[in-house]
Amino acid sequence: MQIYLVRHGDAVPEEDAGSDRDRWLSGKGREHARVLGRLLREQNVQPEAILCSPLPRAVQTAELLANALDYIGVITSLRCLEPSAHPRIAANEIRAAAAPVIVVSHEPAISSLGAFLLGVPAFPQFRTAQCCALDGGRPVFSARADLNLVQPLFVE
Repeated sequence: MQIYLVRHGDAVPEEDAGSDRDRWLSGKGREHARVLGRLLREQNVQPEAILCSPLPRAVQTAELLANALDYIGVITSLRCLEPSAHPRIAANEIRAAAAPVIVVSHEPAISSLGAFLLGVPAFPQFRTAQCCALDGGRPVFSARADLNLVQPLFVE
């Protein structure tokens, strides 16, 4: 199963939004989400499903990725992808989704989810607008918008 774990783009400060839950993407965050979308398109990512946290910054990132990848399906918002969610519930939702699937969430949830899916005790933290591609239970590549770079992670 191909799973693309993504941390949302850079968001406005909490004091601008009024609360952490209400934070939306900053201008830089929007641009980086578009760059990440282009990087994923160059890797021929063609999602059958996009899942995201219901928080605005994750929804906006998912929408920008969907646009960059010509995805016309429904973007499904799941509370189990919020920042403090337990990865087991999210993993079950991901396994039930059509594959390939893009999952947009937050730290620390997204790195906890990566560790859970791979069956390892820890997973490196994600930068904003970063994707880690998993295929068959192995990390394949990482794409970082801030570096405009795709880096292979697994060599057979």
